[in-house]
Amino acid sequence: MKNIYLGKLGEEKAVEFLKKNGYRIIDRNFKTKIGEIDIIAKKKKEIVFIEVKTRSSDNFGLPEEAINKQKLRRIEKTALLYLNFKKIDLPFKFEVLSIQKEGEDFKFEIISLS
Repeated sequence: MKNIYLGKLGEEKAVEFLKKNGYRIIDRNFKTKIGEIDIIAKKKKEIVFIEVKTRSSDNFGLPEEAINKQKLRRIEKTALLYLNFKKIDLPFKFEVLSIQKEGEDFKFEIISLS
């Protein structure tokens, strides 16, 4: 239950952070049978598919270390389905928004996957 709460809190903080940094949120929690994309945004003239990873400690590694090749492939396939479904023909990229909760504070880091 704690992990679910932390994940939801992380996504809400992620949206706030992204908006403050020039991203326009266009969709959230896009799900298919293949996978899910946490946040889909537009920055300048590019679509950005964002995987949000939140941790309250580094006991299980850094948040971004949870993205393995298999997870990235699922994100890529889901992103292509999204682009086709929405009929979007723009450049796109993939990012991880790594969030570390330290007490009441949050530390954010955007990591490009493309």
